[in-house]
Amino acid sequence: MNILIVGAGLTGSTIARELAEEGHKITIIEKRDHVAGNAYDYMDETGIRVHKYGPHLFHTNNKRVWEYLSQFTNFIYYRHKAKAQLKDGNYVPFPVNAETIEKVGRDNVLDIFFRPYTKKMWGKELEELDPNIIKRVPVKDNRDESYFPNDTYQGIPDEGYTVMVEKMLDHPNIEVRLNTEFDMVWMNYNDYCFNSMPIDEYHGFVHGELPYRSLKFHKKVIPMNKVLPSTTVNFTHDGPYTRVTEWKNMPAHGNNPHASVLTFEEPCDYRDNDMERYYPVKDVDGENRKTYEKYREMTSPKMQFIGRCGQYVYIDMHQAVNSALQIADKFKKEYEV
Repeated sequence: MNILIVGAGLTGSTIARELAEEGHKITIIEKRDHVAGNAYDYMDETGIRVHKYGPHLFHTNNKRVWEYLSQFTNFIYYRHKAKAQLKDGNYVPFPVNAETIEKVGRDNVLDIFFRPYTKKMWGKELEELDPNIIKRVPVKDNRDESYFPNDTYQGIPDEGYTVMVEKMLDHPNIEVRLNTEFDMVWMNYNDYCFNSMPIDEYHGFVHGELPYRSLKFHKKVIPMNKVLPSTTVNFTHDGPYTRVTEWKNMPAHGNNPHASVLTFEEPCDYRDNDMERYYPVKDVDGENRKTYEKYREMTSPKMQFIGRCGQYVYIDMHQAVNSALQIADKFKKEYEV
């Protein structure tokens, strides 16, 4: 079959590789000028690797996903740790652990670490959001500082995520076209489409716009060897930024002794950031999900929406790859070559 995939992120690239191996002819169109989606990284002018769309840290308990991606990269062992900076300038472990609780008091945890972050990140009060969003950041009663303490497989691709995805797409049955947006004319030349574009945009917003939060990234080069006590530092103040990342604190990210590169993250509505959609808004009443379902029911049987914007879900990298493998498995069974 001739298959069109809209978007060269992890989900689309995984489906592309899996179905190309089965003999299908794959065309990937990507509106950006690069592959790897939001996991895209590059070496900047200082010789330091930067993740353009914020830090991407691979972690999973899914052996199949780990072994699948290991075909295209060598993972360097890395267990992520982070800090939070209090209003007085001192640092404490984050996510919150026993040491953090000792320093700020258990009764203050919600108001210091979660309430101001929620207001900045989501533009809503804590009580207006689905509680599962907050549960993504645990509070630990031990002194473990690991960000993902329960995940067996953790690492950073030795040549970066972009190279990893480029290797996934290096197949004779895959053609990639960058700087190319979706148009219905593509459906005249393909038998099926996996589409990662925003589902509400595809359907012309007939049921209204689905809300998203976005991030503005502010990259700074500092003439110092090292600045932060950890790779990422979360802010607890009421200023515009939620966190900062110092890239050279991750392995295989460069070692310039005269400079360090930091990226500050500023949350905003996606309409205030060139329509860059990063985080679907899971409202406590679930109204946004109901709107999404209306769009999904309108979709042609020859098209399947995938990824964060296509499925209106917040998923990590390992979940994106796992979802893609399952989608490809199902497709193989339904359309055996």
